[in-house]
Amino acid sequence: MSVHDHSTPIDSPHNQVEQGEQGEHGKEGEQGEQDDRWKAVRELPPSSKLVAKVLDDHDTLTQRELATETLLSARTVRGAVNRLEDAGVVESRVSFTDARKQLYWLTI
Repeated sequence: MSVHDHSTPIDSPHNQVEQGEQGEHGKEGEQGEQDDRWKAVRELPPSSKLVAKVLDDHDTLTQRELATETLLSARTVRGAVNRLEDAGVVESRVSFTDARKQLYWLTI
């Protein structure tokens, strides 16, 4: 390839990106389903999204556990959980082992 040759080699990073983008189109159906799952969470603040993602990785957590996992303050977690409950993506119940605690889980 000469200095004046403007063609792009087949194995260039530019072509790999294009090939990768084309390969992604086959997964649109799967991605669309995942996007629909999180639709109710998309417009919420980042703290609510983080709490939802942490709950997605765990079965149930208390507010204190959520604060520990997310590194958010208890007040921020409380607000995030309330917004997620209002959006219908989180439910809670009283802990059977300690009635002072609420357990939260993701419903989507």
